[in-house]
Amino acid sequence: MKSKSIAGNYRFLLILISAMVLGSITGYVAPDFAHGIKFLGDLFIRMMFCVVVPMVFASIAGAVANMKSRKRAGKIMGVTVLSFVITGAFAAIVFFVLCQIFPPVLQPWKTLSAEEVGEHASLTEMVLNFFTVEDFVGLLSRRAMLPLIVFSVLFGFSVNLAGEAGKKVAEFLESLTAVMMKFVQIVTYYAPIAFFAIFADLVASYGPQITESYARALVLYYPVCFLYIFTAFPVMAYIGAGMDGVKMMMSHILKPAIVALGTCSSVATIPTNMEVAEESGISKDVSDIVLPLGATMHMDGSCFSCVLKICFVMGALGTPVSFAQLPVIVLVAVFSSVGMSGVPGGGYIGEYIIASIFFPNQMEVAFPILVAIGNLVDPPATMINSAGDYVVSFIVSRFVDGKDWMKNALAKKAKA
Repeated sequence: MKSKSIAGNYRFLLILISAMVLGSITGYVAPDFAHGIKFLGDLFIRMMFCVVVPMVFASIAGAVANMKSRKRAGKIMGVTVLSFVITGAFAAIVFFVLCQIFPPVLQPWKTLSAEEVGEHASLTEMVLNFFTVEDFVGLLSRRAMLPLIVFSVLFGFSVNLAGEAGKKVAEFLESLTAVMMKFVQIVTYYAPIAFFAIFADLVASYGPQITESYARALVLYYPVCFLYIFTAFPVMAYIGAGMDGVKMMMSHILKPAIVALGTCSSVATIPTNMEVAEESGISKDVSDIVLPLGATMHMDGSCFSCVLKICFVMGALGTPVSFAQLPVIVLVAVFSSVGMSGVPGGGYIGEYIIASIFFPNQMEVAFPILVAIGNLVDPPATMINSAGDYVVSFIVSRFVDGKDWMKNALAKKAKA
């Protein structure tokens, strides 16, 4: 891997982090100036709020409208998606427990209070709000992200089922998605200036508690990601192929993990995952479906970060985090990480989902904090996401090709 390629993949991330650091320093040494440039951050947030609704609708509806059926791969896809959901939920539960033991924020940030967040909806209200709004106009609000997603999926299926009559609509949605992604790209160029202003104002308003809280979050997150490789991954490999699977996985996992950490891209890791999957005896049919699908749906590391973000902002706002909230947090973590990762701009959409559900009256404060944490933990999260795709292929092979799939594959390969 060329060093220039690695630097290119990290360049914008490093620029954003540098802007956050410089903004924090500015807020500490010149608080009045920091308050004066707050509008530069608000400008970015408002632009993102404006683009998110048409982007989500076009990308999801377009993807569903243009999809093609693969019945012959139904079993592989079914086991694959189920494995992604189960491992994502497991990762979310593990990290929630760790956040209870080691809270990322010890004390609420100054002037922010739990009352400003608002009460959580009841279970029936949450289910109702998950699927619907009162009327179509309600879908146009950034606060109705989940109902918009449900509407977009159903609209996409309707276009798909319409056949030839819906072809032009499907093409329009695909074109609109491309246009909206260019729009987001243009807005993103402004992000470093915005994050400089946002963090300058945050530090000026809430003091050095911010630096301490982010440090605690990173100290918790980074070691857990590396430990996950040597604890959870062997368990998955054992489920897939017994002790032989564990040995095979441990002898190959380093390569995709390093590539993912270096490129900071799940998609860029697909060729490496394909290579090690073939060496491990995984059938081509399984690897051809599991690995590309995993690059967009298998997000254990992102489930980690989703739980961290929720617990972090709740701590900053002074909202207690209890085990009673675990089911909702796990559901949101899995949906926003696994369900939305394949959507262009899915990361930011995930932040909107979290903010709209847990912090509806503090979105302007919560959103930049959520995005900042996402940027800080992105490299190890990508490592877990991408390397985990290779490991899940062991589980899928077990249920598709039988418990002796590895022995049979390697024996066949030895005779060839």
